[in-house]
Amino acid sequence: MESKVRRGIGLVAHDAMKKDLIEWVLWNSELLMGNKFYCTGTTGTLILEALKEKHPDEEWDFTILKSGPLGGDQQMGSRIVDGQIDYLFFFTDPMTLQPHDTDVKALTRLAGVENIVFCCNRSTADHIISSPLFMNPDYERIHPDYSSYTKRFQNKPVVTEAVESVNRRKKKR
Repeated sequence: MESKVRRGIGLVAHDAMKKDLIEWVLWNSELLMGNKFYCTGTTGTLILEALKEKHPDEEWDFTILKSGPLGGDQQMGSRIVDGQIDYLFFFTDPMTLQPHDTDVKALTRLAGVENIVFCCNRSTADHIISSPLFMNPDYERIHPDYSSYTKRFQNKPVVTEAVESVNRRKKKR
């Protein structure tokens, strides 16, 4: 019996791109069945409604976060860092300045840091989902090793120097 792949999939779309993402998910719904989804608020609510209409007997595993500008982008980023998301399909609107652009940039950065699959338009999403790697149970992304970064202050006298500096300042009083 062939093992079914279960991926963590993030779904996000700017307002002008929500319909496009909903259509893409519906078009690919059979391939997407059985995965775990994390979606920002409005996008997730609309996609789940559409999926239930198309597949009324299917159970979909959705976690709907807050709306992107209200913290949902940060919640999505947290799940990326925690290793819960393998793919992020974030259909961005290239023609509209977003009030939460820094959040969008942070998500893009975290996708790179964690080496997850990230796409921001339908063409890229089509290529990703049609790749044999998408359904390959043996495929695992490479997890970058940041231990040298996280240990950069190990064996350095930063804390000791800070304590001594504070003590010297207190003595001068």
